Amino acid sequence: MGKKKTVTVKGSTADAGMRARVLARAQKKKITQGTLHIRATYNNTQITLTDKKGNVITTASSGSLGFKGARKSTPFAAAKVGELMGETAQQIGVKEVDIVVKGVGAGREAALRAFASRGGITLTAIRDATPVPHNGVRPRKARRV
Repeated sequence: MGKKKTVTVKGSTADAGMRARVLARAQKKKITQGTLHIRATYNNTQITLTDKKGNVITTASSGSLGFKGARKSTPFAAAKVGELMGETAQQIGVKEVDIVVKGVGAGREAALRAFASRGGITLTAIRDATPVPHNGVRPRKARRV
């Protein structure tokens, strides 16, 4: 048998290389007002920053930060993405943000709180745009045995 390979993992924090890559991807375009779209699903949390017209400025998700599998959908991962988007928004020069939350995942509130905790950005409105079915799909026909 050969030498055993050991891997050390520091808690469940996001990979520093991935974080730097997301911050470097931020556009150099300066905007002062924008809309933050938080999409929290059962499997992931995605955050997109757009200008008032809806043009995407930057985006990040818990998967892009290096979280894998079941850890992507945790509130901790969502908070890390929220912090990262707060930093990115400050780099771009955003002062006011409307927030649109969509989905039923665990990271809804965590991402919003982490983004809001970054000082210097005013939250003007928070809107829930989670789709709600009116009647659903047609049920299956009865099973005959």
